Amino acid sequence: MEQGSEENMESSWTLLSGLASGVMVFGGAVPYVPQYQDIQRTNNAEGFSTRVCLVLLVANILRIFFWIGKQFELPLLLQSVVMIFTMLAMLHLCCSIQSSNRVSTKQHHITDLDLRYFWSWSSFEDYLIFCFAFTLLCAFITFLFLDWVLFLEALGSLAVMFEAMLGLPQLLQNYNNRSTRGMSVKMVLLWTAGDIFKTTYFVINESPTQFVVCGAVQILIDIAILLQVSYYGQDTRIKLG
Repeated sequence: MEQGSEENMESSWTLLSGLASGVMVFGGAVPYVPQYQDIQRTNNAEGFSTRVCLVLLVANILRIFFWIGKQFELPLLLQSVVMIFTMLAMLHLCCSIQSSNRVSTKQHHITDLDLRYFWSWSSFEDYLIFCFAFTLLCAFITFLFLDWVLFLEALGSLAVMFEAMLGLPQLLQNYNNRSTRGMSVKMVLLWTAGDIFKTTYFVINESPTQFVVCGAVQILIDIAILLQVSYYGQDTRIKLG
């Protein structure tokens, strides 16, 4: 009986572990579903800060190269791949919406090399060029210093520092707009739930310290954005219809 009970416990733990890993891989993309739907429904992308995409693209590209030098849990690597594609999908939608709503014929491209319009380019291809160039740069530097432990630790810290700042662009945009109009509150609530789960996962699985710190900072920023929703009130959101 005891052996059977132990086997059942082990089987249940394996199942829970598998579910947790699945949530880690795809859970980070889920919060963007309601925001994606809101942008499609309103045909307006102004309430969503595309710099959130910048932060996550940079963070997850760096994390992939960190994994090459210091292999941590596979679900965290797969999560980075999923997040990169999710952010590209968000950027593609935002570019499509902005293109259809654009009044001025003036367009800005990455090839203009004008820092005033960095990450405010007119076409989705410009963002793809940036990601490709940044990936090539990271690959060159990583393989150059791959055997240097200090570099790898710095790379990991840089990756999680960027990821920890995930909600900061949205926080600042809400502050500048004095409104949370156009931002999906569901997205932020899912951010919060996901970050709490993720941080707990990091602690239980004894992930590198950088990941735990990242999760804690993200939770604090999530809470700050939710306080903005309460402070600015719901009246500005009702106008969305």
